[in-house]
Amino acid sequence: MAKNFISNKDETVRMFENDFLEALSKVHYTVPLYIFLPVIAYFLYKSIIFSLSVTVIFLLVIIGLIIWSLTEYTLHRFVFHFPVKSELGKKIHFLYHGVHHDYPMDSKRLVMVPTISIPLAVIFYYLLETIFGDVYVAPLFVGFIVGYLFYDLSHYAIHHFNMHGKFWLAIKNHHIKHHFENENLGYGVSSPIWDKIIGTDFSKKK
Repeated sequence: MAKNFISNKDETVRMFENDFLEALSKVHYTVPLYIFLPVIAYFLYKSIIFSLSVTVIFLLVIIGLIIWSLTEYTLHRFVFHFPVKSELGKKIHFLYHGVHHDYPMDSKRLVMVPTISIPLAVIFYYLLETIFGDVYVAPLFVGFIVGYLFYDLSHYAIHHFNMHGKFWLAIKNHHIKHHFENENLGYGVSSPIWDKIIGTDFSKKK
């Protein structure tokens, strides 16, 4: 297992001896769009047939985006960077996040694989439905999934696209610092807002 290693090439490392499991660990960055754009369309349709007003739908979509952004921060900080000491724990951590820090340019392991993203989406849907009810959850889940897609695609773009503009460069620089300056700071990928609020942002240097 690779340790204290960072590749700056679009290369990968074999994670599973089984060919099927190995194939499941890789995904093209457009796959989340094929899976979740129909989900967004479906729940937007449900929002309309529930006769919710445009204002209510808009506000709930925004709330869903906010919930996703906090979820993204929480997962990255407390799950992806959960401190492990045992050898088994280190091996498991390498499989679900450590490999990205060792091979940050690996284009096939920059977005969530469907075997992870789909079960997580189902879990979060039923959790949100329990809290908000089966009517309001529809537009809220639209915002949640839009936020997830923005996270996945912006994460890929950070590592592989030439980004321009103050907004995009700020996001890119924030995440690059997480990789190459201090992996215990900068947990927000699609937005640094929660790092700023909670206090895990990088200190500003003159």
